[in-house]
Amino acid sequence: MSTTTTPTSAPRRTGGEESPRASAINLSRTTATAARVLRQLRHDPRTIALMVLIPCVMLLLLRYVFDGSPRTFDSIGASLLGIFPLITMFLVTSIATLRERTSGTLERLLAMPLGKGDLIAGYALAFGVLAIVQSALATGLAVWFLGLDVTGSPWLLLLVALLDALLGTALGLFVSAFASSEFQAVQFMPAVIFPQLLLCGLFTPRSDMHPVLEVISDVLPMSYAVDGMNEVLKHTDMTATFVRDILIVAGCALLVLALGAATLRRRTV
Repeated sequence: MSTTTTPTSAPRRTGGEESPRASAINLSRTTATAARVLRQLRHDPRTIALMVLIPCVMLLLLRYVFDGSPRTFDSIGASLLGIFPLITMFLVTSIATLRERTSGTLERLLAMPLGKGDLIAGYALAFGVLAIVQSALATGLAVWFLGLDVTGSPWLLLLVALLDALLGTALGLFVSAFASSEFQAVQFMPAVIFPQLLLCGLFTPRSDMHPVLEVISDVLPMSYAVDGMNEVLKHTDMTATFVRDILIVAGCALLVLALGAATLRRRTV
């Protein structure tokens, strides 16, 4: 007497679920995602120009705005060397990621054995490569061609500029989850970037602000980016304050990336 067994059906995954195997970050999946993003960006020269060249153009313009007072350029040029990459990477990353959402690319990717961590890490890696190029060009231009006078090592300036660009990338990936159009993504800039720009200590020392604003500035990552640049501007060696500043900026970037992975959801079932 023969018996037959009925194969057990695999449990279906709903739209918001993710298999445990896909939830962990996998190096090969992450690098494959980063390579795909870089291939797409290669065919978008305007986006590459915006990310790589605009900070350099802004620094060049700033230098000759203060042509009659080079000391002014020295005092704010280092700070803006970190702020410009942050702003441009935020803008480009938020719009580029939103295009992936609205075109259905993220939907198709999340239907594959690709974890949310892999996806966010892959995007961060791809834009991080461009951030390295952007920061290196802007730092080299400011120090060796525009005559930015810094007491510390230019390599420390490059480090802070790179971390600022990565922070902008993380913020862009995060806010793209809350926008449904490119126009809405741009609208996040006044809410996310402008308050930090006003309170980071660029226009006046943070200690001279109203006490409430000073407390708010103490929790904004751009404040520590500017402080780190100023440490390199004034000190020959790496100070404890500089180390604290770069750790805070790097920690904020990682925290925002984690929040970006948490807010990444499929939109269909």
